[in-house]
Amino acid sequence: MEQLLQEFKGDLTEFREMTKKFYAGEVSKKDYKGFSGGFGSYAQRDGKTSMLRLRLPGGRLTKEKLKFVADVIEEYKIKKVHFTTCQTIQLHDLSEKDVCQIMEKAFDAGIITRGGGGDFPRNVMASPLSGVEAGECFDVMPYAMAASDYLLHFIKTVKMPRKLKVGFSNSPANETHVTFRDLGFAAREDGTFDVYSAGGLGRNPMMGVQVASHVQPSEILYYIKAMVDTFLAHGNYENRGKARTRYMQETLGAEGYRAAYLEMLEKARGEDLELSVQENPVKKSGDGTHLSGRRVIAQKQNGLYAVSYHQVGGVPETAKFAELYAVIESMEDVEVRIGPDEQIYIINLTGEEAEKVLSVTADSARTLFETSVACIGSTICQIGLRDSQSVLKSIFEEVEQYHFADGVLPRIHISGCTSSCGTHQIGALGFHGGVKRVDGTAEPAFTLHVNGSAREGGERFAEEWGLILQRDMPAFFTELGQAVEAEHTTYEKWFAAGPEKLRKIAEKYL
Repeated sequence: MEQLLQEFKGDLTEFREMTKKFYAGEVSKKDYKGFSGGFGSYAQRDGKTSMLRLRLPGGRLTKEKLKFVADVIEEYKIKKVHFTTCQTIQLHDLSEKDVCQIMEKAFDAGIITRGGGGDFPRNVMASPLSGVEAGECFDVMPYAMAASDYLLHFIKTVKMPRKLKVGFSNSPANETHVTFRDLGFAAREDGTFDVYSAGGLGRNPMMGVQVASHVQPSEILYYIKAMVDTFLAHGNYENRGKARTRYMQETLGAEGYRAAYLEMLEKARGEDLELSVQENPVKKSGDGTHLSGRRVIAQKQNGLYAVSYHQVGGVPETAKFAELYAVIESMEDVEVRIGPDEQIYIINLTGEEAEKVLSVTADSARTLFETSVACIGSTICQIGLRDSQSVLKSIFEEVEQYHFADGVLPRIHISGCTSSCGTHQIGALGFHGGVKRVDGTAEPAFTLHVNGSAREGGERFAEEWGLILQRDMPAFFTELGQAVEAEHTTYEKWFAAGPEKLRKIAEKYL
């Protein structure tokens, strides 16, 4: 592993050279994107600034890594940071000099950006409260970390058709969408995994194919090797639009894909990939302080708590990183976890410590609706069609004056395009950006998606109901909130009692 890390570090010279050429106008935006993505960086839409994605396996942000982020924010005067739905941190509006320097400093801080974009294994995901969540099947975090280390080796050794996303889930809540990911490991109560493959969100979404059941955690690397080899053998190298793993279900059929995968699995078993993982259970004790509240989560460790924190669209005030670090710096075993819905969790807190964290994060979302998810949007993203961040804020501003009770409106998911970086296809209500013609004029609009779910056993992609003009979205949510509130219930119960009520409201705007 150390040799590989040194090779990654040596690659930074090439990144500096190519980035210098891009900013000098010697390399096109398209060609630069094809190169820089492999380093976790992309030029932003204006072509004058860069984004850097910090790869954080399992969404783990230790105190040391939190301090690094806080320090670079201060040193480089960074004004925009985004928590992504793949449990990473994106730093935005970076200059040529800044992106190169921060990438190198991140490496020295133990944060590898290599493979953060491009046609590589991406950030390995894990349920954010794994290891501390009451009712979880078992702690999947050690296996996610081992999988991440293993996948790094493929960055230098194979050329995949497209990116590969791997995730681990600790319960049927399936926060990391493992049953419809390129490769997903769903924990079972008996201490084993069910394995799903060749699924994914985005254009033409597909549920994963279950390729194995009751897999021992020590054997997960065989399944990862089989996934890579199946992708190399059957992935589409000619058409990037058809090069994600889910399209192998189209070319081979679900049963044909399963057979092809199992054939590669049998070959992989000829290698020595057995894992021996050291689990590190939390040994910290509580202080006798008992807490409750919508942002307080009692851990399975008696007397310990996690605190959730969510700012609009997953874009926190940049000063918050330093403020949070100052509070938790001296707290034993405390770390931050980034969730797939753009929130963070501060875990392993005593009651007294949790009170301090609650205070420094008092600007968090107050309702389920305010924890809504949005991708970074078209003002920054090269391929985005609509500014998802802006439309989310406009909805909030309109709805705020009505003071709806918590739960009257659901968490919504907004993507600026069909790529589903805002995971719009699995939200109770989701939207993806597009255009709608009104009197012959193309106007900004979003396609409405209804009744998606990620929960294992009840997974479903949301139905597309039609296009709503961007300017009408605040009015739509106002009317929806008023209808639900009039029945003194929550959106979840209101919709379950009769979806036709939502359709009647929506038809006015579609």
